[in-house]
Amino acid sequence: MAEDENQHPFGGVTDLFSELSRIREVGVRGSDHPQQERQRTHASAWVPPTDIVVQGHDLLIRVELAGVPPEAVHLSFSNGILTVSGRRLTELDDEDPANFYVRERFYGEFRRSFTLPEGTDASQISAEFADGLVQIRVAGGAGESGTRIEVQTRSTKPVTRTLG
Repeated sequence: MAEDENQHPFGGVTDLFSELSRIREVGVRGSDHPQQERQRTHASAWVPPTDIVVQGHDLLIRVELAGVPPEAVHLSFSNGILTVSGRRLTELDDEDPANFYVRERFYGEFRRSFTLPEGTDASQISAEFADGLVQIRVAGGAGESGTRIEVQTRSTKPVTRTLG
């Protein structure tokens, strides 16, 4: 696992905003990519689809990275944050430019960050790459959930609504 030099304390929040920006782009333009290619920023970066599941006492994080070679995938773990990052290159080179009718696949840099349960250490984390899917196992990561905090209300009047 390589240590990520560009740790960002709000990485998870910016990943959320990246995905919301992408969804908005699809809604407004009907496509993730307008006709001319734009410079990608963190707000428009590729965010690979991910499933997080519980298997027994373990937490499994499955990140779909079709077309990304295993050597281009980097995992790092620091301060309870697991980060999966890397790069998917386009198979079309600059010498033979292509005109796309539809372009739905993302290329370039990506990064996903996950907050792991408190007390998790690096020795509990293992990863495998097969068929374009990175599967990360956090041994014992699906243990107890946090403590539920009751929410008290300060309202003195009942809230009523009328339909009409």
